[in-house]
Amino acid sequence: MATIDAEISEESMSLAIDDIVYVAVGKDVGESKSTLLWALQNFSIKKVCLVHVHQPAKMIPLIGGNFPASRLEQHELREFRELERKIMHKVLDDYLLLCHRAAGNDGSPVQKGQICPTVCTFFLSNLVYLQGASHTHREQNSVEQLYKQLDRAMEEAEKFKREAFEESLIRGEAEKTSIKALRKAKVLGSLYAEELRHRKETEEALVKEKQEHGRTKDQRDETHLVAIDQRLLWETDRSKFDNKIKELGDEVLAYAEQCKEYEEERDELVKELSKKQAEDASSMHIHQLLSIFSLSEIEEASRNFDPSVKIGEGGYGNIYKGFLRHTPVAIKMLNPESMQGHAVFKQEVDVLSKLRHPHLVTLIGACSEACALIYEYLPNGNLEDRLNCEGNTPPLSWQVRIRIATELCSALIFLHSSTPTSIVHGDLKPGNVLLDANLSCKLSEFGICLADHNTRNITQYHKTDPEGTFLYLDPHFLTTGELSPKSDTYAFGIILLQLLTGRPEFGLVKEIRDVIDEENLTSLIDPLAGDWPFVQAMQLARLALKCCQMERSSRPDLASEVWSVLEPMRDSCGPLSRFQFGSLQCQTPPPYFICPILQEVMQDPHIAADGFTYEAEALRGWLESGHDTSPMTNLELERFELIPNHALRSVIQEWLQQH
Repeated sequence: MATIDAEISEESMSLAIDDIVYVAVGKDVGESKSTLLWALQNFSIKKVCLVHVHQPAKMIPLIGGNFPASRLEQHELREFRELERKIMHKVLDDYLLLCHRAAGNDGSPVQKGQICPTVCTFFLSNLVYLQGASHTHREQNSVEQLYKQLDRAMEEAEKFKREAFEESLIRGEAEKTSIKALRKAKVLGSLYAEELRHRKETEEALVKEKQEHGRTKDQRDETHLVAIDQRLLWETDRSKFDNKIKELGDEVLAYAEQCKEYEEERDELVKELSKKQAEDASSMHIHQLLSIFSLSEIEEASRNFDPSVKIGEGGYGNIYKGFLRHTPVAIKMLNPESMQGHAVFKQEVDVLSKLRHPHLVTLIGACSEACALIYEYLPNGNLEDRLNCEGNTPPLSWQVRIRIATELCSALIFLHSSTPTSIVHGDLKPGNVLLDANLSCKLSEFGICLADHNTRNITQYHKTDPEGTFLYLDPHFLTTGELSPKSDTYAFGIILLQLLTGRPEFGLVKEIRDVIDEENLTSLIDPLAGDWPFVQAMQLARLALKCCQMERSSRPDLASEVWSVLEPMRDSCGPLSRFQFGSLQCQTPPPYFICPILQEVMQDPHIAADGFTYEAEALRGWLESGHDTSPMTNLELERFELIPNHALRSVIQEWLQQH
């Protein structure tokens, strides 16, 4: 559709012919509205003819862009032209509506004009105005002027047609160029794939070459030196000889640099080997403090791991009662196929072979082949079973419970004050507190304990859920991952509450707080323990709640605050033997304290080549008397050196002091 030229005067926009006013209008009703209203107001006429020239679109909008009309299919072009015609009639209807509204003022009739067939088939750039419509000379001139404008419009239409044709040619060339570019991209893609394949082959060849380089290093060195000698002999001409000497000198320097690199690599390997040997020597030294058992001995002692002799079961393995070298022992079998099992094995050997305390379980020996740990056998099981009276055992008296709490506190203080590094147990619970024949406690299970090297006494530890110990875990550790000695203090507080009440650990802290606030502590005290002194029971409950504070900094120090409460409380209980359940326990030493030769408690135990421990003087006398066999097995000894059993000696000395 054409638009109205703003520079045409209002007089030339509308012409009256035979009382008919012809008004040219464009496709924008808003722009032509003022012209139409002006004509209706300034001409006293009966008829108004609206003249609108339709200009078909040269470029047709489709999905993907605008395309020349000549490129469209005939049915597509017809559909678009029909759409244009509908839009044109809609515009004329809007003009008629405008005229009807204006006719309400002056009553002038308005009729809808038809598009001239000679005009609607062209592309017009300007609006054509009808100027004259009578039998006068003025009418003739207006018609001639109209035809001239139509001729110019046709010329411009031809021009646009040529431009459209040229544009189509350009688009055709662009399409050809695009096809060529796609083909070239495909070729480049093939070349890139070939280059990748070639690069992969080159990398594989480099790997093989490096492997060959390692195998032929010595040969290349010898060949290189021989080649230098030969080249020196072959050169007879002095000038050539000098040049060759210079070249060989450069090669020798390069070779010297290469040798230097090899020497550096060798030194690094030597350092690593020395470090490993030192670690192995340290590990061997640790093992020398313990008895070493074979897999066959372990299987025989446990009746090939008979379930009937299984006395315990944990997250890291099963525990069996057995007899090794005529000594009752507890054998903990770890899973040898699990990395966790190996870690627990190494951890317990490292810790228990270096630490000795009356209330830490004694590690007698180990079997690395079976990933087994051999401990002293403690006949009264663990504290959890005794509090629950498993196996119909009598309940623990309140005096025994106070003594157990004091002994456990002593063991924790020893671990936390260990030098040069503090040790955090990390898995403190009643199931890991064992009881000997005298109901004296022995702390066990050091598989996840940590050595703290930090000055702030905080160890970062990310094992957030050790199996079976969730309710004993420090809340601060659960939220921050920081395991510290105060984490053991929290678990110790839970154990104190269980000793006092005999109840499970779940919700116990809240229950005790509630009854203390209500001054009704006696409702939760375990009646099976006997008549607790109320003052001591209240004192123990308040101490336990302090240990169980959510904030780590609010928990008391075991050495200065907790011990000062428990030690006087224990002393007030009197001798332990008065309050043990059952009959009085015998004070005979454990069998593994007895020398197989002298049948007496050993003072200076040493390990012989047969793996048994003897009193040093007794075994030396056996060997000096001409024997070269084991006093126990009667088999020939592979060597006569004796290794001091410091671990057993320490345990014996502690037992002797107690008895």
